[in-house]
Amino acid sequence: MSARPNPEAAAQQAENNAAHRAGFACFVGRPNAGKSTLTNALVGQKVAITSNRPQTTRHTVRGIVHREDAQLILVDTPGLHKPRTLLGERLNDVVRTTWAEVDVIGFCLPADQKLGPGDKFIVKELAGIKKTPKIAIITKTDLVDSKQLAEQLLAVSRLGEELGFEWAEIIPVSAVKDSQVDLLADLIAPLLPESPPLYPEGDLTDEPEMVMVAELIREAALEGVRDELPHSIAVVVEEMLPREDRPADRPLLDIHANVYIERPSQKGIIIGPKGKRLKEVGMKSRKHIEALLGTPVFLDLHVKVAKDWQRDPKQLRKLGF
Repeated sequence: MSARPNPEAAAQQAENNAAHRAGFACFVGRPNAGKSTLTNALVGQKVAITSNRPQTTRHTVRGIVHREDAQLILVDTPGLHKPRTLLGERLNDVVRTTWAEVDVIGFCLPADQKLGPGDKFIVKELAGIKKTPKIAIITKTDLVDSKQLAEQLLAVSRLGEELGFEWAEIIPVSAVKDSQVDLLADLIAPLLPESPPLYPEGDLTDEPEMVMVAELIREAALEGVRDELPHSIAVVVEEMLPREDRPADRPLLDIHANVYIERPSQKGIIIGPKGKRLKEVGMKSRKHIEALLGTPVFLDLHVKVAKDWQRDPKQLRKLGF
């Protein structure tokens, strides 16, 4: 007499047999479409700098999402835009190179902004990438009512049709309210290739620590400055060294970093009256750096002028672009 099948055991067996998947996904969209905030929400920790200023992401930050069934490596690219400087052109090159190498592309469109020429420009570029599955992600849904959201979902669906391709998925999310973020990961995972994990458990990003630290300082420096400054700020961490002669239970990491701006007139804006602003930048970024590195930090910040660095290939190289 045959034993009766146990549905739970069968389900468990099927789950065990399901192949693990791992691969790369990138979020694209106009500057300030919520890409970095979404990356941080999926990873569960701050790995990409966020700011309400456009063009704050300059490096391809990879956030790593570990799941039982999949490992999702998120590549965060700068926003694609019409470049006005050599830096702008280089940022656009980074975007296109990334698109060609990932397994899934997520197009981010804020729920509270009408589809504009910038979005159409990006989706038109995406239409040319034939084999890669594309997901439309309506971000910032916490800022709109259900009617506005429905209109946005319809608009992005139509845009795909107009350009002759179908979105693999269309999903509304709010990274700030943590709404549907897990569902987004559920939708991306099956689109990745079968593969064992590509990074060790516990790794959240493959960005070098010095780059991450520089980005956290730059994020703090961007807060509250006038509109003309975002593109003019670059940060280079010169060295990170453990302080000698410290007891093992009280380590201290010395970090020396330079904040570069393009013109002497901008120096005062960054430093502030009697150095108050620079002090705030140091305090704010130090808190995030200590959380990232898990150790107390002494942060030594200096402001320097690198004349018109965004247009100078030699300076761009020196500053890591």
